[in-house]
Amino acid sequence: MSAAAQDQQVNRRAFAILFGVSAATALGNTGMLSVLPAIGRQIGIPDAMVAAIFSLSALLWALSSPFWAKRSDVRGRKPLILLGLGGFCVSMTLCAFVVSAGLHHLFPPMLVFVLFLLARALFGLFGSAANPATQAYLAERTKREERTQAMATLAGAFGLGTVVGPLLAPLFVLPVVGLAGPMFAFAGLAAVMMWIVHHGLEEARRPASAGEVQPRARLAFPSLRRGDSLWRDPRLMPFLIFGFLVATCQTAQTQTLGFLIIDKLGVAPVKAQGFITLAMAAGAVAGLLAQWGLIRMFAMGPRELMRWGVGVAALGNVVVAFAPDYAAVAIGYAVSSLGYGFARPGFTAGASLSVEAKDQAGAAGAIAAINGLNVVVAPLFVLLYEAVRWAPFVLNALILAAMLAYALRQAVLRKVSDEETPGEATLAGLERGDEGGV
Repeated sequence: MSAAAQDQQVNRRAFAILFGVSAATALGNTGMLSVLPAIGRQIGIPDAMVAAIFSLSALLWALSSPFWAKRSDVRGRKPLILLGLGGFCVSMTLCAFVVSAGLHHLFPPMLVFVLFLLARALFGLFGSAANPATQAYLAERTKREERTQAMATLAGAFGLGTVVGPLLAPLFVLPVVGLAGPMFAFAGLAAVMMWIVHHGLEEARRPASAGEVQPRARLAFPSLRRGDSLWRDPRLMPFLIFGFLVATCQTAQTQTLGFLIIDKLGVAPVKAQGFITLAMAAGAVAGLLAQWGLIRMFAMGPRELMRWGVGVAALGNVVVAFAPDYAAVAIGYAVSSLGYGFARPGFTAGASLSVEAKDQAGAAGAIAAINGLNVVVAPLFVLLYEAVRWAPFVLNALILAAMLAYALRQAVLRKVSDEETPGEATLAGLERGDEGGV
């Protein structure tokens, strides 16, 4: 076998493992998310506080992701992926024990809430190590013209996890552990993935020694000070703004969906679990259709993905807002998920394509941070839902419509493509004195 063929085989195995890591994490998170409304109402935790369980974890995720991204430049991608999976496994196990205690009324509801919050926080602190390391690993193993398709396929791992997670969760609702059963199962899956990564994944490149740490990004813009970080980099900032708001809309819609379905059906939370599972699975299938089918079929680049994504997602939110019954809610959620399936790989790949190879880990850390930070505001949408049921979905539609205008008018988002060299779009815009805006 030639050296080129061997490298290709290694890359395929590495991608399969990275795909499994992302799918396992998404499977566990969305599986747990699908049972949370029933858990909260059965234990007696208010709806907004149920949504807030993810908030501390999300804040820690946002704060720690850039740190872990930088550490992956020193320690290597593989150790950080293992650390992230380990954090997920431990956090999910502790969450399962806390929920089980709450369901058996061993602790009062508010104590269950606090312990659940802290157990989930471990995922935000340590589980965040895997995401930027995985994205940086992939960026280092793909050519520029392959980057969007590769990241869309990897994003499909998240979509696959969101299909399988809610479908599997009810199967592990067992007599002794009840609604905590899925969490024990997902923790076990994470442990299996740790073993696979440890034995099957090769390091992407030689980690730098302590004296060889890559310097912080030196940006090729004379107007910037040397100390400026990637967070203020005009190549990345538009993608971070766009990504944060799109991810916020998706998280708010997903976390509100379960409560909407329970209220729409007017049945006990446990009896509504199957309907919640089906709606979330329909949305996940729609996301997979975008990421594994339509993106490849129409050869869509980051620019088109962002524009079509937010437009379609806005339409889906309008359908959910004024849905007369459960079927319309599920259809609207599927349409929204199709849009998010376009938009998320769009801004992720766009951010990666906008920077040079030495900045890939930093860009991945920034994207991972905004993907976590958006969860902090989800409880506000649940509170808005409790006041006016259609309001959070209408607000989502307005935000997404604004992002469509932003994607059409912002200079960097208008120019990004698979063919341009890193920073080309930004440089062109700065030379014209046009940084775009809504």
